[in-house]
Amino acid sequence: MANTKSKIKSSNKNSQNLKEKALEALKEVVDPEIGANIVDLGLIYDLTIDGNKVKVLMTLTSIGCPLGGFLIEEVESKLKEAGFENVEINLTFDPPWTPERMSKELRKRLGI
Repeated sequence: MANTKSKIKSSNKNSQNLKEKALEALKEVVDPEIGANIVDLGLIYDLTIDGNKVKVLMTLTSIGCPLGGFLIEEVESKLKEAGFENVEINLTFDPPWTPERMSKELRKRLGI
């Protein structure tokens, strides 16, 4: 994962494969305003995986983000498409998102 500030945990012995599977699914969720996926944007704060159950702690770029509902629906949809039957998504704004959470590659692409 590009963002080292996020925590990724798994309690399954196939944790590495499941983590990669979940992250690849989440990379398919693109913020249409910015044109970048939510993993590289640093919107995923925590990911806990146990078998086919995944818990996501995520944020948005701002509290009033008009695309919040869309992004949350996409996260659930993409994870279920990847085979995770039980998806729990929790939204937080603590700590608030800042551009420093973006991957180095994305900051460079955006000129930040």
